[in-house]
Amino acid sequence: MKIDVRLCLLAACLAFPPMDTRAEWQAVEKVQPYAIAGRSGAELYASIGERGPKAGGLGRAIAHTNFKLTWTRKYEVQGDACVLVSARPKLIITYTLPKPSEPLAVDTKKNWEAFSAGVHKHELVHGDHIKDMVKKIEAATVGLTVPADPDCKKIKTEMTTRLGALSRAQRQQSRDFDRMDLSDGGNIHQLILALVNGH
Repeated sequence: MKIDVRLCLLAACLAFPPMDTRAEWQAVEKVQPYAIAGRSGAELYASIGERGPKAGGLGRAIAHTNFKLTWTRKYEVQGDACVLVSARPKLIITYTLPKPSEPLAVDTKKNWEAFSAGVHKHELVHGDHIKDMVKKIEAATVGLTVPADPDCKKIKTEMTTRLGALSRAQRQQSRDFDRMDLSDGGNIHQLILALVNGH
């Protein structure tokens, strides 16, 4: 009799998985270095200006955060309505960061490491913004029901509208954060001064 009870409990566990499956996914985060040259902080920063990633029409940046987002979605027709019953994201975030191509002198190395860690931390905030956007997309779309849509066409138009608004909000959040951190006296500005001036 005890064996039967254990089997029933096991079957119950298998039959009732956790309700919230949205927390299961995790972003893949990668660092992609680009080589810079120089022996002093000023030379390293000048090399960043020559070799840094292109940032739209604004010239070159110190670092850059990019992402690739794809979805595995499951739609169901319920009556004449279409329902998005599940959506699993695959998110890859790539941080492009500068890396000296040659060993540095002790003092320069210390200043560089402080600068590099600060820049990386800045880019990780952009990564957090992207992950937050993906969670908001999940919340805004999973369970979405569009009536009179047996071919599941209208639901995709509705989703495009919702995703567009969330994407625009994320880009604005990113711009606002950069404006604050890169402004005179801002965190990145202070890191640049410390690197170039050797403090």
